[in-house]
Amino acid sequence: MAVAYAEATGKSSCDVLFSGQSALGVLISHSADYSVGALSLLVACKGLAYGASMSSFRGGPVFPAMFLGAAGGIAMSHLPGLPLVPAVAMGIGAMCVVMLSLPLTSVLLATLLLLSDGLAVMPLVIVAVVVGDVVAATLAPAPPRPQVRPRPRQRPRQWRPRPRRRSGPPVRLWASQINRAPPPFTRFG
Repeated sequence: MAVAYAEATGKSSCDVLFSGQSALGVLISHSADYSVGALSLLVACKGLAYGASMSSFRGGPVFPAMFLGAAGGIAMSHLPGLPLVPAVAMGIGAMCVVMLSLPLTSVLLATLLLLSDGLAVMPLVIVAVVVGDVVAATLAPAPPRPQVRPRPRQRPRQWRPRPRRRSGPPVRLWASQINRAPPPFTRFG
């Protein structure tokens, strides 16, 4: 995948091969060098490599998700009216919440990564994180429902009158209390 990306775009295969921790700053600073097609191919190849590494190899979920979000955000910044910095912040926040399922952490990662611009774009990041979390929760398969066994039918409790004492009105007790032994008698000094 990395070789196909490098041959098709003329960019370095390091964009696809590694986690993206060191390539994230280079990608954002040289974002004008990437076309929409190259960014789309980068997202596709990096996503496939990321899925393969999460399924069987070692690697963490954070930095590849941030790199994929930044690449998707840069691709979306080519849309009219969407500047680069908010697009990158929204992409990082949305991709992190989809992969990590941690909304607050995703907002903080995207905000702190952009330093001084982070506070200005935080409302956009919050909206992107909420939308990403809702979409991920909607598309996720439902957990299997546990099988519920029918409870055996219980007989309703019946009232039985207490044997009459010589004085006072009759006292009603549960049927289970009739044959119970009386409480022990204690004598106080």
